[in-house]
Amino acid sequence: MSPTSETAKGGRRLVIVESPAKAKTIKGYLGPGYIVEASVGHIRDLPNGAAEVPEKYTGEVRRLGVDVEHDFQPIYVVNADKRAQVKKLKDLLKESDELFLATDEDREGEAIAWHLQEVLKPKIPVKRMVFHEITKDAIREAVANPRQLNQKLVDAQETRRILDRLYGYEVSPVLWKKVMPRLSAGRVQSVATRLVVERERERIAFRSAEYWDLTGTFSPTSGFAPAGGPPSGRAGDASDPASLVARLQSVDGRRVAQGRDFDSLGRLKSANTLQLDEANARALAAALENTRFSVRSVESKPYRRSPYAPFRTTTLQQEASRKLGYGAKATMQIAQKLYENGYITYMRTDSTTLSETAVAAARAQVTQLYGADYLPPQPRTYAGKVKNAQEAHEAIRPSGDRFRTPAETGLTGDQFRLYELIWKRTVASQMKDATGNSVTVKIGGTASDGRDVEFTASGKTITFHGFLKAYVEGADDPNAELDDRERRLPQVAEGDALTAEKISVDGHATKPPARYTEASLVKELEEREIGRPSTYASIIGTILDRGYVFKKGTALVPSFLSFAVVNLLEKHFGRLVDYDFTAKMEDDLDRIARGEAQSVPWLKRFYFGETVPDSGFAAGGTGTDNGGAAEAGNGDGDHLGGLKELVTDLGAIDAREVSSFPVGDGIVLRVGRYGPYVERGEKDAEGHQRADVPEDLAPDELTVELAEELLAKPSGDFELGTDPATGRPIVAKDGRYGPYVTEILPEGTPKTGKNAVKPRTASLFKSMSLDTVTLDDALKLMSLPRVVGADAEGVEITAQNGRYGPYLKKGTDSRSLQSEEQLFTITLEEALAIYAQPKQRGRAAAKPPLKELGEDPVSGKPVVVKDGRFGPYVTDGETNATLRSGDSVETITRERGFELLAEKRAKGPAKKTAAKKTPAKKTAAKKAPAKKTAAAKKTAAKSTTAKTTTAKKTTATKAAAKKATAVNGAED
Repeated sequence: MSPTSETAKGGRRLVIVESPAKAKTIKGYLGPGYIVEASVGHIRDLPNGAAEVPEKYTGEVRRLGVDVEHDFQPIYVVNADKRAQVKKLKDLLKESDELFLATDEDREGEAIAWHLQEVLKPKIPVKRMVFHEITKDAIREAVANPRQLNQKLVDAQETRRILDRLYGYEVSPVLWKKVMPRLSAGRVQSVATRLVVERERERIAFRSAEYWDLTGTFSPTSGFAPAGGPPSGRAGDASDPASLVARLQSVDGRRVAQGRDFDSLGRLKSANTLQLDEANARALAAALENTRFSVRSVESKPYRRSPYAPFRTTTLQQEASRKLGYGAKATMQIAQKLYENGYITYMRTDSTTLSETAVAAARAQVTQLYGADYLPPQPRTYAGKVKNAQEAHEAIRPSGDRFRTPAETGLTGDQFRLYELIWKRTVASQMKDATGNSVTVKIGGTASDGRDVEFTASGKTITFHGFLKAYVEGADDPNAELDDRERRLPQVAEGDALTAEKISVDGHATKPPARYTEASLVKELEEREIGRPSTYASIIGTILDRGYVFKKGTALVPSFLSFAVVNLLEKHFGRLVDYDFTAKMEDDLDRIARGEAQSVPWLKRFYFGETVPDSGFAAGGTGTDNGGAAEAGNGDGDHLGGLKELVTDLGAIDAREVSSFPVGDGIVLRVGRYGPYVERGEKDAEGHQRADVPEDLAPDELTVELAEELLAKPSGDFELGTDPATGRPIVAKDGRYGPYVTEILPEGTPKTGKNAVKPRTASLFKSMSLDTVTLDDALKLMSLPRVVGADAEGVEITAQNGRYGPYLKKGTDSRSLQSEEQLFTITLEEALAIYAQPKQRGRAAAKPPLKELGEDPVSGKPVVVKDGRFGPYVTDGETNATLRSGDSVETITRERGFELLAEKRAKGPAKKTAAKKTPAKKTAAKKAPAKKTAAAKKTAAKSTTAKTTTAKKTTATKAAAKKATAVNGAED
């Protein structure tokens, strides 16, 4: 029976989903009798600041939004921007006979459904409607088979939310006091930042090693056959190469060192390995000039490669990063749109399982597109690799019982490309293995100095491509060989005589460990079982937005600020950023979700460090005292305990120490409130030097030599002389926003209040520098704005330097100038001539591009970097994306440019704010004011008193809220 006919008997049903896009799609499948409305995400949450907390709550509850003294009761408030939507839902509920809560089928979706039920307080039957794809059949199946709300999932999600609030709101203020105001800490955010910082530390400590080797190009002496006999070995192929390229493997039985044989300090890991330097390598090459070589062995093994499992959340993020250049956040935004519009199944999942319907659809397309030879006799199944996987979904796949090919979807741009990736991976997962052969050939000879050498070459041939016909997985290392690459070798046999056509000498240097990319960081977090896959995109977005990490190309580079933050957390909150601790917390939260542990005892243990019976949280504790805050922070006992005590005793934290890092030769890098700087010596001491460090400098690039250069550059105050008109000293400075000149006011000059005096200040022209600016230059700059003259009507024309460059101003009419020098040279006649021209409307002529990046993989149009009003940006002519902190015109890569455009497209067009209408003034005739009666005066007085009291209360509330509000967003 259809949902519509059921509804005719049962009355009107209200279905609530999260997003308007999903509501629109589902409404089309359900038809009349159903009202489908969106909650537009969460309608209720913990308060963002004390101002949102009801007035009956005071003290710590007001600051945290959680009553830690009464079983960690959360204080939930309806978000200010959701009140109108809540009212709308309540009104719709009054006219409905049944309520379906159709939020996502994961912990967060279950919690949203619970919040809706708590806020709406329905008096009609309530059912939980779940589905993992938005197709007609799936939606109708979900309506016909609802379930009850899963309270265990709700408890697990609420515990996470409270835990993250306590972590963020307690640890973040420590960072404010000891590092810099308005920083944030988060349970997974801090650990992810630590991973990036630790990788940079490895790069800083890394010492490169130089090693050399030989590469030989060998050809047959008289055909690839043993001397005196017929050709041997397998039959050759027309595509086989005529020569063999092999690398030196050993000398007199000792293996020649390669990059993997050195440790991070540039030392050989084994004494039995031979490290060749340039002189020895060249001498050996010379000794091999006339050597006769032969094939010592040919080893052939069968090659087999099985298909990759269908996508889950993290593998989709990794592949979209490698193949499409999308960041994790952009990938999830695009996938969300595909899901809401019915193209793919739910995109937040740990599962690699496919339903029987999906397997049948994939196998049908294998046969249709590639033929029966590519279809295995039995369907493939994939076991889940993710520990404690919670999401009860399938893998990410095309929706429906018949997969639409990418061409059939009608999708374009980013959505087309991501759908195509998911479609290919799903179909490939049900195809046969790729098979072939791998071959290793060893070639030996004796050098003229008697040394025995052996070269090796390895090859791979694919005889049946199987699933590789449909899909090949990418690699994090751009130099890595992909699965479908063949390395064909000539068909040789043992004993074949070879001649060395060429022996080249190659020098190499070991490289530091590669920085994380978004894809490799996601992979690392998942392998360490830290956090949940569905949150990784937001975690990476947070550490980028907070300035802890910035991008160079696709690499994630930690800022100096993140070094200070991680240093503090490691030294004083070691357990909170310990990888095993964070993973164990995840296990505990999963036990709560399964009903094997209770939320309140667990939170008590974490926050207060109290002893709680083992029965309260199953295998989560030892049942013994935890030993206080010190042990809770850095000890080896139970991983829970003592956050409150830990953040209360801050006396041991030396703010200067946690933000200081030795560079060498007495130079120290410090992270100050206004950014990083290098310093030598103590402040106010003789010989003290200090210089700012560029915020986009990668920490591993700060060497002693670079620090010396920074300290040697002109910095601080440079006295240029005295202004003859005022007698005040004129100095040049390098400020946060560039170099400028200013005057020094006499001591005692009021700097605040109504009598305050501001010193004259002016930025240097782009053509000037601190090294060359003179007193005359400074006085001219500070004389601006300059009066050029007046027009025929007596209106004054001035030349000024502004935010967007030099310009003329006449009343409210301004005109741009071509150069800063014109500010001093333009005459009245020239100015009048400019004003005589019609004012240009719209945009000025387009500037030439600063850099060309190549053709965008989505739009197919050329991508260039341009200089815009607000700085450089990348564009393909349709989409513009501003360069972020850490990006520069010089260093930006093609992949980074494509990624910025993909993220901008995923966000969609900026919402336009409707212009406010000015209410029409009332033109009614004025009435003579009536005399106030005594009663009216009394009422007015009461009203005034009430307003005053309210104003005072509001002021007090705002003051109390100020501190808590600053932590907003500190949680993961």
